[in-house]
Amino acid sequence: MADDAVSDARRTQRVLVAADKFKGSLTAVEVAERVTAGLRRVVPDLEVEALPVADGGDGTVAAAVAAGFERREVRVAGPLGDEVTAAFALREGTAVVEMAEASGLQRLPAGVFAPLTASTYGSGELLRAALDAGARTIVFGVGGSATTDGGAGMLSALGARFLDADGEPVPPGGGGLAELATADLSGLDPRLTEIEFVLASDVDNPLTGPKGAPAVYGPQKGASPDDVAALDAALAHFAKTLEGPFGPKAAEYAASPGAGAAGGIGYGALLLGARFRPGIEVMLDVLGFAPALDRADLVITGEGSLDEQTLHGKAPAGVAAAARAADKEVVAVCGRLALRPEVLGRAGFRRVYPLTDAEPDVAKCIAEAGPILERVAERVASDFLT
Repeated sequence: MADDAVSDARRTQRVLVAADKFKGSLTAVEVAERVTAGLRRVVPDLEVEALPVADGGDGTVAAAVAAGFERREVRVAGPLGDEVTAAFALREGTAVVEMAEASGLQRLPAGVFAPLTASTYGSGELLRAALDAGARTIVFGVGGSATTDGGAGMLSALGARFLDADGEPVPPGGGGLAELATADLSGLDPRLTEIEFVLASDVDNPLTGPKGAPAVYGPQKGASPDDVAALDAALAHFAKTLEGPFGPKAAEYAASPGAGAAGGIGYGALLLGARFRPGIEVMLDVLGFAPALDRADLVITGEGSLDEQTLHGKAPAGVAAAARAADKEVVAVCGRLALRPEVLGRAGFRRVYPLTDAEPDVAKCIAEAGPILERVAERVASDFLT
């Protein structure tokens, strides 16, 4: 972003670092640590409050733990059925559950995809573990999934039964739903009706159709055009079959914003009574962003790539909007910048500092993101804090 000399810069007593991860390079916690180190090289006595943030996708549990939640680990089924260790976060009756911990792409072996058979069963086991731990509110962050099963696996883990014409359980994954004949939800865990259940996502796609989960996100999970068509038909059949226990609401939920999130697990969550909210809004509430913002004079946010997607529910845009509403100045750090200055201004960013301004070699920016980010933070301190 063009350097517009900050002639009115004042000494800032307290900085809030509320950034997301730089995917593939730095976690949100590491971003905060590096930014803090760079700022304090210029202003050694600077007060910095770190509040790593996430938008509901991968990294959400880590952000909650960094904010003071207790990390709880449990053995659950991965997307291919093998057992994995997954975590959720718990504090004072509120659990933050991240579906990617159990059913995310990172749980697949390198180079392996299973678009038709990957299951969300482990995500249901994570939700059950949160209930067992006494959660009265569950924030269910969804994103980064390896799955496109409409949440059928998750529902199965919570007591639902999905049977074929012979009365046998259908195969796992979205592809198996083509064989579905009967949906029996009478065995669902009754505790689900007694909690506040929030579906936190940064996407508002419906379950099926041109903007649905298979068409938009299936190719990212290894789905061929034929796979996408098969999954879309299977999920449509799934929703139609669920009209048995749910009536017209089954179709209403399938068309609702968020139903297509994380391979349709949003649909399963809506069937369980979840309330859909933009992930970053939910997480800012859960993490205690408002009081931290009140204490801050300058806010630093960011993520790996500041681009068009950032403006549609990603963490930096949510942080900037909240800070602007509180009349607090916001700057951003990022790996790469793909937005015009006027767009950034409208979104509430005073300045943006991409790593590529300090190091033009993109490969080096990725490999050495930490030290380069510290240098970028020194520039932020020089521009705004001295």
